[in-house]
Amino acid sequence: MAGPVPMALGPFMFHSLSFGFKGLRRNLSTGWAEIATVGGLNRLQWTGGESDVVDIEGVVFPHEFGGLASLEGIRSAAVDGIVLPLVTLGGNVYGMHVIEGVSEDQSFHDATGLPRKDVFRIRLRRYTGGSFSPIAIVKTLFG
Repeated sequence: MAGPVPMALGPFMFHSLSFGFKGLRRNLSTGWAEIATVGGLNRLQWTGGESDVVDIEGVVFPHEFGGLASLEGIRSAAVDGIVLPLVTLGGNVYGMHVIEGVSEDQSFHDATGLPRKDVFRIRLRRYTGGSFSPIAIVKTLFG
């Protein structure tokens, strides 16, 4: 039993048990150019957004709940350069993202070498190229 799905990255569902996440950190950067002025403070001009990065941290317990297949799927999507939507059960659509990195801390390995605990971190960056539409999200989620 996987439990509710509070968030999804494309077809990869973060379940409350199997492939779960325990934290989400978002960092939005925007650019401002400083323009020198005479006789006062320098002016600032907004030059646009620079980056929108999301870090997801979670843990899987493969022997008890599974989850390694989803992590491997995310790693494959990163290698293939697939753009995926990030959405939550609460209706938040974070937009399309690319996977910049996946890191793992595996521990408590069994006799076959599989970890009993695997703490993972996924770094996503907002993708602004191409078109973004709700239909594209649905198509990515359900094929």
